[in-house]
Amino acid sequence: MSMSTSYKVCVIGGAGYIGSWLVKQLLEKGYTVHATLRNLDDMSKVSLLKSLPDADARLVLFEADIYNPIEFEHAIEGCEFVFHVATPLQHTENSQYKNITEAAIAGAKSIAECCLKSGTVKRLIYTASVVAASPLKEDGSGFGNLVDETCWTPLSLSFAGTNGHRKAYVDSKTLAEREILSYGNQKNGGLEVVTLACGLVGGDALLPFTSSSVAVFISQLTNSATEYQLLRFLEELVGKIPIVHIDDVCDAHIFCMEKPSISGRFLCASSYVSSAEIATYYQQNYPKFQVKPEYVAIFFPKVFFQMFLRLNFKINGILEFGFRYLDGPKREIVWGSTKLEEKGFEYKYCTKMILDDCIRCARNRGGTDFQ
Repeated sequence: MSMSTSYKVCVIGGAGYIGSWLVKQLLEKGYTVHATLRNLDDMSKVSLLKSLPDADARLVLFEADIYNPIEFEHAIEGCEFVFHVATPLQHTENSQYKNITEAAIAGAKSIAECCLKSGTVKRLIYTASVVAASPLKEDGSGFGNLVDETCWTPLSLSFAGTNGHRKAYVDSKTLAEREILSYGNQKNGGLEVVTLACGLVGGDALLPFTSSSVAVFISQLTNSATEYQLLRFLEELVGKIPIVHIDDVCDAHIFCMEKPSISGRFLCASSYVSSAEIATYYQQNYPKFQVKPEYVAIFFPKVFFQMFLRLNFKINGILEFGFRYLDGPKREIVWGSTKLEEKGFEYKYCTKMILDDCIRCARNRGGTDFQ
């Protein structure tokens, strides 16, 4: 690594699924980490972070809440790089904001201002979401043919499978990302801003429970209607489901920190698959779970299916998964984001590894459906 590990970095939202894994990787690389939590009296989260190797020497915890973003100033002070991983999911009543969208935008603005005020922060890296990168056309006439960094979810449209909470999440992630990116220009003192719009994140976890995103991945095995609806909502919003492993997500964040200079928007996903393809993989490789027929479009011989799984390759610079034989919406949409890889980043985890690790994670968390 070319960067000095004497640097201090700040992780906003250090106790969450992605945040805690990122803190772990940063400590392993030798960085001094400032991590924020909403409540330092929550000993389950504090103990989790304090138990990480080298945390006693190089981890400092700060109490800060996205609903009171000025609290982040002390945590950011003296840091060279800031990771904004936090996002409000439940609205705090009696707050100064009327909903989570207002809170997310205000939080993004305040954290960026704190970075500028610090005089030390070189780069702000925001954990965005692919829900902000839908290829739906503005006029509501359907999908475009390509998902890449030029895609922005048209917030004026109604999305299939949406409800108030999902709409608020899409709005908050889209508008907060735009707010963060607006700080990445020379008139704001040269602050470099990177946004990583991550796909559905799966894999292992430090958390003692199954994370919400892993629960969505395995919803076709647990027959959880709520999580499965979220899976389908993402599919209807983005055309298929961009997926990525937690290790790759955190490696991408650190990659974007360690580059001498980098800025702008990057989509972060290693595969682009349908819910039917996920269910078919489970049905073929975990038959004891008895995936419901409505989740699976067609049953391939195992060797034939595994051959297709290996077709996660690039054609003319475009990442194409290779499945065209399943029932469900026939959408000729391809994952066209290569910006991150063009900068030199390499994904380590394929579709199979992500799905297998989601099941392994659930088993390790004591899920009765996975014993």
